[in-house]
Amino acid sequence: MSVASADGDSVTAASQAPMAQFFIPATASLQERRPRTLKHGDTFAVFDYNGDVVSGPGSPEGLFHRDTRYLSHLHLTINGKRPMLLSSRLRDDNATLTCDLTNPDIFDHKGKLSLAHDLVHLRRTRFLWNAGCFERLSIRNYDDRRQHIRIEIAFGADFADLFEVRGTVRAKKGRPTPIVKERDGVLLSYIGLDERQRSTHITFDPRPDEVRDDLVAYDLHLEPHEARSFFIEIGCDQAAAGRPGHRSFFLALRDARRALRASSARAASIATSNEIFNELARRSVSDLYMLMTDTPEGPYPYAGIPWFSTVFGRDALITALETLWLDPQIARGVLGHLAANQATEINAASDAEPGKILHEVRYGEMAELGEVPFRRYYGSIDSTPLFVMLAGEYLKRTGDLATLETVLPNIEAALTWIDEHGDRDGDGFVEYGRQTEDGLINQAWKDSHDSVFHSDGTLAKGPIAIAEVQAYVYGAWQAAAEIFRRLGRPERAAKFQARAEDLRRAFDVSFFDEELGTYVLALDGDKRACRVRSSNSGHALFTGIAYHERAKVIAHTLMGASSFCGWGIRTIPSTEARYNPMSYHNGSIWPHDNALIASGLARYGYRAQAARIFEGLFAASTYIDLRRLPELFCGMSRQRAQGPTFYPVACSPQAWAAAAPLLLLQSCLGLDFEPDGQLISLNEPRLPAFLNEVILRRLQTGTGSVDVAIRRSGQQVVVDVIDRRGDVRVLTTA
Repeated sequence: MSVASADGDSVTAASQAPMAQFFIPATASLQERRPRTLKHGDTFAVFDYNGDVVSGPGSPEGLFHRDTRYLSHLHLTINGKRPMLLSSRLRDDNATLTCDLTNPDIFDHKGKLSLAHDLVHLRRTRFLWNAGCFERLSIRNYDDRRQHIRIEIAFGADFADLFEVRGTVRAKKGRPTPIVKERDGVLLSYIGLDERQRSTHITFDPRPDEVRDDLVAYDLHLEPHEARSFFIEIGCDQAAAGRPGHRSFFLALRDARRALRASSARAASIATSNEIFNELARRSVSDLYMLMTDTPEGPYPYAGIPWFSTVFGRDALITALETLWLDPQIARGVLGHLAANQATEINAASDAEPGKILHEVRYGEMAELGEVPFRRYYGSIDSTPLFVMLAGEYLKRTGDLATLETVLPNIEAALTWIDEHGDRDGDGFVEYGRQTEDGLINQAWKDSHDSVFHSDGTLAKGPIAIAEVQAYVYGAWQAAAEIFRRLGRPERAAKFQARAEDLRRAFDVSFFDEELGTYVLALDGDKRACRVRSSNSGHALFTGIAYHERAKVIAHTLMGASSFCGWGIRTIPSTEARYNPMSYHNGSIWPHDNALIASGLARYGYRAQAARIFEGLFAASTYIDLRRLPELFCGMSRQRAQGPTFYPVACSPQAWAAAAPLLLLQSCLGLDFEPDGQLISLNEPRLPAFLNEVILRRLQTGTGSVDVAIRRSGQQVVVDVIDRRGDVRVLTTA
């Protein structure tokens, strides 16, 4: 049986590692279901196209709040039959899901047609707000005669922990409490093994004609063209507000839309000559702000739906780097929240060490009880250097020293962690190894159990120094040097700059392989090189650790036919022993991985190659529902007039995938900012073949902003400033 881990890695049942209890069974393809998703704060929902929640083994559908499924079944029927789908659509800003349905042919008990198809229209409009799900159900009779309509809404709540939904089998569970039927709805509750009661309040307006433990019903007599509306509110651990359902619906809808507009208004806007790309850009931005959750420290992008709708350190840090040009406040929120949750002591069960940055936070019953180690888990080797990197890039983007000073103690602690805990053996490289058997085996972004191996396919044994983490540490030393220069502490800045250069030299000696034409994947616990080509080497270009003389051959290797499949760069090329284009990390295509690589290629002047990656991912998006790039897709080679091959359990939306097109655009345009000089620069801008014009509005730097148009003119790209607010300069270099 194919299964996937806590971070999604695929293995076979015969080769399951000790982490098997955290695996996701791939028995139900998300691509086959193509669910509709909504999110607000710590609540998300997965519905089918009709707006139903269909329960059953392997079903990911439901209403989830803080890692518990509060609604596992919701099924609407008309005269005992499931309605037929007309359309199912999300608003461009993800504010609401609207499902248009109609009746099928309905026969009476004698077999006589009592209601011909397509005479009754049902519209379900639904959204999430403040731990609640709100729905308006509108019904209209288009027949020329009066119709008796019975609407039944069946429901259920299994209160399954998200890890149960993902496939973990529990030896023991809590207990449901008796269902309470109320005047206008029901109360469903469960007392977990943690002795916490979790409750689902379902209320209906107007009051149903019939209320059972698992179903409500309305008996309607609709005149020709008569319409009726009903309102449903589902609260997670909270009752309805006590006002009429229709009033609650419209007040919550107003507040939800206002909140979305207010958050997304911070972002620069993108308009281009290609309407399909405009749809992709709009969906990317909308998904990012839907995934955003307000924390006490600021906005924080949750990783993805359905499996990772929570705080992840690595994912949010990379998402913030990808979107720094668009909305720096995302980076500010990520830095603040991760600083507030930085480890302060050694805890083997959670892989915590002083100064280490979070990997993952979970709030469900299983995490609370320690059945899974992710209550507050620190088992990622890259979050800590990425935290320092982001702090430096945020300072360069905004000049906001005040924010940097508030997290400076956390930056200092992270830098100390790199020295005292990250570099386990004092060789200058940062290695990972879990502290207990329950921790993640591989703790870099490719965290499948089989993602680090030697050229013959044998798995590497740790502690493992993986290539891209050394690049991130180099970026962290560089960022620290910039931060301390800005703080007027040149001696410390010089120290960190020297550390960066020392690491750069050592990395080149130990990791670059002339025969492979790239950096090796990793060094194992015996310091043997894992002589495997991989996309990891592109991250060395992203942070600048690669010497310029290495960049050409690395770019050639990454863009070779075995690695670049037409849609993007595979995680490992087809020439490697463990290549499998359907695997999670050994041959698949990850949009965020490709965006970071393209940024690195552009950094070294290879904008044409960056544009090829951009074109590949854009072409893939044209075949994808909602133009929504998923977490990953399979690495099969691109074929003429055919779309990409989808990965069955990929999250969609996923924050760092949504942000990938935004970073790709920045990389091709060479967009950079100098807030102190009120300067925005476009360095050797290049437009990919599918774009002839890009207009960016509200590009902010310092105290001002500009709107710019970047247009193709023959073989050249020209930049025009079309509006300016404040004393902002725009510089273009050819």
